[in-house]
Amino acid sequence: MAQCSDRHQSRPVLAVDIVEPGVRARRGRVACEIGANISFNLADLESYFFAVWNPTAYDALLVAAAVEFADRTLRRSSVSWPRGFALRIPVEDPDHWNGKDVSETLRDALSLLTGDSWEIDFCKRRKPLERPRQGHFTLEQAVQAVIPFSDGLDSRCVAGLTARKMGDRLQRVRLGTKDYDDHLPGRRPFTTIPYNVSPGVKSFVESSARSRGFKFALISGIAAYLSQARDVIVPESGQGALGPTLVVVGQAYEDYRSHPRFTALMEKFLCALLGYHVRYRFPRLWNTKGETLRQFVNECEDGDTWKETWSCWQQNRHSSVNGKRRHCGVCAACMLRRLSVNAAGLSEPPEAYVWENLGAASYSDGTAKTFPEKKKMGRMHHYAIAGALYLDHLAGLRTSAGDANALGLHAFQLSRALGMTEADCRARLDRLLEQHEREWKSFVNSLGQSSFVARWAVAA
Repeated sequence: MAQCSDRHQSRPVLAVDIVEPGVRARRGRVACEIGANISFNLADLESYFFAVWNPTAYDALLVAAAVEFADRTLRRSSVSWPRGFALRIPVEDPDHWNGKDVSETLRDALSLLTGDSWEIDFCKRRKPLERPRQGHFTLEQAVQAVIPFSDGLDSRCVAGLTARKMGDRLQRVRLGTKDYDDHLPGRRPFTTIPYNVSPGVKSFVESSARSRGFKFALISGIAAYLSQARDVIVPESGQGALGPTLVVVGQAYEDYRSHPRFTALMEKFLCALLGYHVRYRFPRLWNTKGETLRQFVNECEDGDTWKETWSCWQQNRHSSVNGKRRHCGVCAACMLRRLSVNAAGLSEPPEAYVWENLGAASYSDGTAKTFPEKKKMGRMHHYAIAGALYLDHLAGLRTSAGDANALGLHAFQLSRALGMTEADCRARLDRLLEQHEREWKSFVNSLGQSSFVARWAVAA
């Protein structure tokens, strides 16, 4: 693989040429071939370009795929987070993409999101694109907002709450693996991501995958542009959107994937690229996931469908019992789900999770009886400890003297990104953290003093 270390900054670097079929990468660069490593599905593209073919929007999808390929190909150093990337991508109008407004806003968004250095050069595409046919889809003319829609709990709840107010003026953009709208008649746009990224001969080696935030924000922004909607609804509640930048685990870099600072940069990039202003809106930013879930259950006819959602980060082979996939129950995402279900006054059967009993005195004793012992330790054990400590640290943040300056800086940065006063932003942030603290303490107390989670917690 054509990669090396930057001797001035001791960071791994990777140079990638995105090439058309039959074109070779330049010497010393990794080839990422369109049609092999990046494959577009014409039928899926029809669900995006259902009215007018737009080569710039298509090229933006290609850029998202190229960034994902590079991000997952280069492993991060065990002692330092940043990496360096140099990409060359063929597009229809390289002068536009290489222009200062487009190239700089793209680089700014990627750098904040991933914590890496990105240099992207655009060249002229050699062969004309095969255009998808334009099809007829169910799309209201007065679409006001789009919402990225996945299998997650926040996604289901916020889509339901928003649709209750907006009705057909809300357009869903499918980012997950299941289509929950199969009962609706007619063909619909944006039902799947229209491309796939594969590593080729070798497997991808980097799992942090911060570029997923760029992928989802860009796809949602393009969908808003193509449907002439002005708003993209970001469904994350406060703990998921702000928590990963307030509490950072180990040597990792702050996670901005659903953060207003990142989406503010995406707004600038999309405006420069498409000449169209898209606004990313956060209707549940100042609420906990538990508050969002409770409101969804109370106000929406399909409120009981929250149980169908998926939260766990683990792959099937790590979190299955007797061949049936379950939530692991102990990673940060599962812990937050269980905390939120408790806060909303709801419940799930223990069999929804591998770790059926968080009230067990021993971490190992909390699993389903048939779950293999060898899968309980190692990485899974580390995920469990990190998940509990993350939520615990977040619960103690508001009253921690050592974190006071950091909270003030976060409030200032948020106020700039959201166009709010710093005082208002800090007051809302304090309320969110206070509510999380209350929910976390209630959840840990419900597990009992002998719970292994209670022993790990400090703020509770």
